[in-house]
Amino acid sequence: MLSAVLPLLFLLLLVAPPSAGSEPVPPFGPGERMSYDIHWTFIHAGTAELTCAPDTELDGAPARLFRAEARTLGWVDTFYKVRDTMEAWTDLDVTHSLLYKKDQNEGSYHKKVELVFDKAANLSYRYARGKLQHTLDQPCDVFDPMSILFAFRKQVLYKGLRFDANVSDGKISVVGTAYVEGVEKVETGIGEVDAHKVRLDISHLSGVFKKSRDAELYVWFTADERRIPVKVRSKVAVGHFTMTLNGYRPPDPR
Repeated sequence: MLSAVLPLLFLLLLVAPPSAGSEPVPPFGPGERMSYDIHWTFIHAGTAELTCAPDTELDGAPARLFRAEARTLGWVDTFYKVRDTMEAWTDLDVTHSLLYKKDQNEGSYHKKVELVFDKAANLSYRYARGKLQHTLDQPCDVFDPMSILFAFRKQVLYKGLRFDANVSDGKISVVGTAYVEGVEKVETGIGEVDAHKVRLDISHLSGVFKKSRDAELYVWFTADERRIPVKVRSKVAVGHFTMTLNGYRPPDPR
């Protein structure tokens, strides 16, 4: 069951794209790195890392590149090894996705997915194991499951705020909704921080969330201009999963 949740810790950050109230300079940039501990109930099951890579080009146009990795540890790694990596390319202003890649290795299951977004045609093309599997109509501005997290961090947060965003994995395209419930103290590997508690709508989700009665998913972002995701918590039928920040490196000086 661990394999059903680890990738979703990134997939489920379904929040809003930049709006007129967004800050002109995002709080992230090349060089930023966030590392996490993943716990399944009381078991230290794995680690994860999010990075903002140096700006690059995609099809001759400037692009931002984000990377994520998740892996199991210890005895969990012995009986069910997880090595998942994801990469996401967006425009420099992070207003829409350009390309998304996922390399999923969980036990004996291995799968590579590539999701190409054609903004001019409002289409996406999902390739699995090198073959075109899905062509999907998309809204004007849509995000992949990972870059939506960085788009959200451009927002100014406050209690009662609701977010709606277009997000797609190439098989379906949905409007994800999130709600800011307030500010709480959160213990992290870098100390205690004030953080906005954000509740995510999971009604569109499948797998272990769909099968779990009273399932829930929350994400906490620091209540400062950085808006660092410091904690993720999910409740599903197989137990509680948490992902907590244990290290942070700020972006390179601009």
